Amino acid sequence: MTNDSPEEERGLRSSEDNVTILTSSMDSYRRPSASSRGRGAGAGAGAGASSSLASSLELSIQTRIFKIIVIGDSNVGKTCLTFRFTGGSFPDQTEATIGVDFREKAVEIEGETIKVQVWDTAGQERFRKSMVEHYYRNVHAVVFVYDVTKMASFRNLQTWIEECNGHRVSASVPRVLVGNKCDLIDQIQVPSNTALKFADAHNMLLFETSAKDPRESRHVDSIFMSLACRLKTQKSLLYREEGRVELCEAPAGKSSCPC
Repeated sequence: MTNDSPEEERGLRSSEDNVTILTSSMDSYRRPSASSRGRGAGAGAGAGASSSLASSLELSIQTRIFKIIVIGDSNVGKTCLTFRFTGGSFPDQTEATIGVDFREKAVEIEGETIKVQVWDTAGQERFRKSMVEHYYRNVHAVVFVYDVTKMASFRNLQTWIEECNGHRVSASVPRVLVGNKCDLIDQIQVPSNTALKFADAHNMLLFETSAKDPRESRHVDSIFMSLACRLKTQKSLLYREEGRVELCEAPAGKSSCPC
């Protein structure tokens, strides 16, 4: 990424949210003038505090932020998948998502900290109407989820794909297909080869996993990390500065991402 300012940038890491804060060396070190050095210690302390505050206000926060939405029928396990990825656990109790739930996780890829925003959407129509426009806006990737023990949830995937396309989600936006609840082996209704054919027909990767089974946690992580790795190399950089959002092309280059 090329900076407009010729000043050397310094990276400061925030321990609370893993956001990389970039600031120029001029902002980091503000040397007092001759007049300020001649003032009393109290005045000097006040000036130092004011300088520090001014410097803080001038910080420009830059980080890659990838918005991934998770869609599918109600009760297919969308919320549990997002809990497993962002929190590493399975929720003791879940209720139907109303509107949209928002969760976030900072991940490190090739030495860069990236924020993955996971939008867990409602599966029931009565909970979706007021929010549907919001969670399709500026989306970077889509995860379609079905329940391997319910053939109806698999058949309804076509409806979800049509809704996605209807909200002008570009065909270039990465999409993956996830069959959840694979731990219920005796109840499986959707064969893997059937799901694979569907995924291939729609240019999607297929993941079969279980959000509930802790042994499958790595597979759940792989769903979102594979998207993050792909987005890192091809998507734009979300540049946020004092409430303003701009899109800047990420520099092209060969990726060594292990995902």
